[in-house]
Amino acid sequence: MFPGATGYREEAATADGLPPEAEREDANFVVVGAPLDATTTFEPGTRFGPRRVRLFAEPFDDYDRRTDQRFTDLGVRDAGDVRPWDDVAAYLEFLEGTIRDVVWDEAVPLVLGGEHTVSLAGVRAVDPEVFVCLDAHLDCYEAFDGNPLSHACVTRRVLERESVEEAILLGVRTGSEAEWERAGADDVTVVPPEEVADFDVAARVGGREAYLSVDVDAADPAYAPGTGTMEPFGLEPRELRDVVRAVAPAATGFDAVEVNDRDDGQTAALAAKLVREFVFSRAAASDADASARTE
Repeated sequence: MFPGATGYREEAATADGLPPEAEREDANFVVVGAPLDATTTFEPGTRFGPRRVRLFAEPFDDYDRRTDQRFTDLGVRDAGDVRPWDDVAAYLEFLEGTIRDVVWDEAVPLVLGGEHTVSLAGVRAVDPEVFVCLDAHLDCYEAFDGNPLSHACVTRRVLERESVEEAILLGVRTGSEAEWERAGADDVTVVPPEEVADFDVAARVGGREAYLSVDVDAADPAYAPGTGTMEPFGLEPRELRDVVRAVAPAATGFDAVEVNDRDDGQTAALAAKLVREFVFSRAAASDADASARTE
């Protein structure tokens, strides 16, 4: 998936050339592919998302000048994909268990979707206090086409978690009347695209534990055409990057979702770069915290 990897393999891959059976005891971050493609409402193809994100990350340089770190030194492991099946509820339960194993190993899960529904499994496993989500859509339906586990309902389901105090939705520019009514409650903060650059998301998160979800359709379709439900007038890639950098220090779980195979790789490359930005920022913040504690 990243520099040092031997390439994507269905059973497992590693971010540093370790064999698939390598122990995860030394992992700081664990990639979990979740290629669910069950409820996509327009253009399908998210089943190919994890594979494409891995593929289009291959040319990235190992070294990050901003944080003076090498990706291959940061303890990133790739646990491969959790193969989906047609029972979405059962799949999410199994995926949740897989992600929780990562959390119990004291590593940060990096989930690659798959449709946005997989974020629910990540949130269940991490149990954050705040859900920060880059998205074009509110995803606050009670049910969509009669399905409460549709990708269009994921934020609504996340808000039902006892641990989640607030959902901060950045880049949202569309939703049904009922969704906007739900989003008007005190436990939801909606930041439209034109206000994201000036919104201090780190301050809003405060000292709370966060889960960060990146639905690539938050980006304008000019930059991310390979997604199921494109929505014009979206965010610039740098705006997504800045949000990821700001939230990463507080985030104990992360996902990048809704990448499909209907472009030439622009969307997968953007998602892969955001995964790396999260890792570099989270690792740098952890090192800074460790240094402060020893002084």
